[in-house]
Amino acid sequence: MQLIPKLKQSSLQQRLQWIAKPHKYMDAAVQQAPDLFQADITAKDGYVFVNHPEAMRQIVTSDRQKYFASSKDNELLKPLVGANSLLLIEGDRHRQRRKLLLPPFHGERMQAYAQLICDLTHNIIGKLEPNQPFVARQITQEISLQVILTAVYGLQDSARSEELKQRITRLANIFESSLTSALLFFPWLQQDLGAWSPWGNLLRQQKAIDEAIFQEIATRRTEEHSQRQDILSLLMSARDESGEAMKDAELRDELMTLMLAGHETTATAIAWSLYWVHRYPEIKAKLQAEIASLGDNPEPMAIAQLPYLDAVCKETLRIYPVAMLTFPRTVLEPTELIGYKLEVGQVLMGCIYLLHRREDVYPEHDQFKPERFLEREFSAYEFFPFGGGKRRCIGEALAKLEMKLVLATIISGYELELKSPKGLALRASDRPEVPARRGVTLAPQTGVPMIFKGKSY
Repeated sequence: MQLIPKLKQSSLQQRLQWIAKPHKYMDAAVQQAPDLFQADITAKDGYVFVNHPEAMRQIVTSDRQKYFASSKDNELLKPLVGANSLLLIEGDRHRQRRKLLLPPFHGERMQAYAQLICDLTHNIIGKLEPNQPFVARQITQEISLQVILTAVYGLQDSARSEELKQRITRLANIFESSLTSALLFFPWLQQDLGAWSPWGNLLRQQKAIDEAIFQEIATRRTEEHSQRQDILSLLMSARDESGEAMKDAELRDELMTLMLAGHETTATAIAWSLYWVHRYPEIKAKLQAEIASLGDNPEPMAIAQLPYLDAVCKETLRIYPVAMLTFPRTVLEPTELIGYKLEVGQVLMGCIYLLHRREDVYPEHDQFKPERFLEREFSAYEFFPFGGGKRRCIGEALAKLEMKLVLATIISGYELELKSPKGLALRASDRPEVPARRGVTLAPQTGVPMIFKGKSY
């Protein structure tokens, strides 16, 4: 058996590049080791980035046998989502919690959310004035957050909803650059030096959000919520296998997880989709024609079934996946993985970014080609934007539905134009958008500046 390849760069060089320019780090690493490599990106040794499809399959299908989905290596998220988050619990407790959380994200609930997503998109994008410049990710963040507040919290337009929306946006935007994202990776930077300091600002935003959440939970406990269909009410009514309800602290942490992990990632994915569709007018025209083929006022769920729309969204999630890595798996016993020797304690992370850019799986991987998803069906271990196994993203169905309906609603009802750094309409020769770190995710570096031209009807 071969030993896991190590990179030429020092641990310090790797760590700094991983934080500052993660896509550059991964692009350079795969030139040295195409299938897997030891990633010295934290003070802890033993991280292994894996991007071979067969290796990915073995990792996610061998949970609790050779590998264990340990939450210890997600501790950097604890200041944001809390110790009771689904991302930070494991074993039987994780299994029971996941069972409680899954029902609201499937089946008939998706149909109920569909029209809501379309209506919220119209309400928010329709407020723009003709020829008004805007940043796509800011708009998609507002849409996605409003979906979360309405579908998850059951909050309609109200002072409490608006306050919570502003607080969550400020909290999420603390990590909009690599510099501020470093707060998550270096605990010694997590110092409260007052409201003006990044960490002090985070703590104060977090405290205000917590007060609003606990107030909402307390109010709901005094009301009859059995007929309500928002996710908070459903979670408050749910009981685990022993008949226990979720405690307030557990509800708070799961709501924070859904808000931050849910709306942030989806907002980024939709912003990327707007960029690619407007970067290539032929793709936009084909997509508009497909939507128009459904006639006037099509049902949202019919839109969500359109094959080319599905292909565009999948290609968006492939070329620059929002989540770069899968949930970490710890090696439980000496074993081998596609011919490489693994030691007990090593931590394996599927590298979604590099998996999606394998030339042997995705020819011309750096080209945006939605047709590839119409010409071939990729396996669950080749296309991996939502992870896999027992740690697969529970909000996948809602995220995909939201992405499709927001994109379709915007391009079928409104005219937008990409803007160049100089403020002019983007030309084909202009430098393409590149990814940049936003917390633990990849987002468009510029946020995708655009110009709202007006309604298209």
